[in-house]
Amino acid sequence: MTALAPWASRPERSRGRLHAEPGAAERGPRDAFQRDRDRVIHSISFRRLRHKTQVFMAPDGDHFRVRLTHSIEVAQIGRTIARALGLNEDLTEALCLAHDIGHPPFGHAGEAALERALAGKGGFDHNGHTLRTLMTLESPYPRYAGLNLTWETLEGLAKHNGPIPAPEWALAEADAAARLELGSYASLEAQVAALADDIAYDNHDIDDGLRAGLLTINQLCDVPLVARGWASARGAFADLGDDRLHGEVIRSQIGAMVNDLIAETTGRIAASGVRSVDDVRAAGRALVGFSDAMAADERQLKAFMYANLYHHPRQLAAAAAADHVIDGLFMAYHADPALLPEEWRVRLPDAEPQLSRHIADFIAGMTDRYAVSRYREVVGPIDLPEGF
Repeated sequence: MTALAPWASRPERSRGRLHAEPGAAERGPRDAFQRDRDRVIHSISFRRLRHKTQVFMAPDGDHFRVRLTHSIEVAQIGRTIARALGLNEDLTEALCLAHDIGHPPFGHAGEAALERALAGKGGFDHNGHTLRTLMTLESPYPRYAGLNLTWETLEGLAKHNGPIPAPEWALAEADAAARLELGSYASLEAQVAALADDIAYDNHDIDDGLRAGLLTINQLCDVPLVARGWASARGAFADLGDDRLHGEVIRSQIGAMVNDLIAETTGRIAASGVRSVDDVRAAGRALVGFSDAMAADERQLKAFMYANLYHHPRQLAAAAAADHVIDGLFMAYHADPALLPEEWRVRLPDAEPQLSRHIADFIAGMTDRYAVSRYREVVGPIDLPEGF
């Protein structure tokens, strides 16, 4: 790791963990943020990401991304940026790896279904559920629930996208336990994790869309950022076929976005006068970001991807099927909680909204495949559309 900048997070200055851990230092030379990263990697919730939707639901193709591979790619981009800015790479990596742990099966379609199922009972938000999972539902330790992550990791997961003036119930519970100062910005490491996520899915979803045949390079060249990358790749490799250049365009775009973010963030830090991580939290604005020009390019790319990939008719049909699965599971378990597995049934609360939230916790932890399997077991047969 490179020398840390004054505004970087430092493990020796961590605000600590909710629960004391006597003897932890005897388990090897790792510092607090390294331990957090490793606890995430070793968690059941992280392993389940290998069968949770990124873009394509329950993909049969081995070459498509899932939440697990996406999270690893985000971590690689995040570490690169953190190193260039003199930030703590281990905290950045922990945040990148954990940021999607709260996603239910079927991605945003599953989240929308759970949000509707919990209407009037606090709703569902994947970011809040990430904190709930890591602080309450994961229980590998004998004396307390959760992974007992540091305050800095919990803070970064809670507000990597910025301050949260009105947290939903799960995040409010996390804040009540850990006092996460939701009204301020998070560390630069958390801000880097948020933008690394954008860079990863902006570009890797293009790759998956091309591979699936739902996008073409001619379509993509309607986006100025892609068109510039394509022209550069075509000029550099004029003797190669178009299909050989897809990866080159995506790599060049990632590089352009990373370089722009590093340059813009370096300028913002210098102009802000921050000298510590506490100054970063008190800055009143995000210090990690794209230049105005790149931000405009990125918005155009996102708009294109929503219109042409995320809202593609095949994807919408898959999302409708996912909604049907989650809705059916929730109604079945709510009508007859005896259908829950024993380890969930014995902890079933008696009253609302806790009962419905408990059922949602179980469903949110499912993988795509397990959700379909359970649906067929407790509800009945289902025909799934192409692309599921």
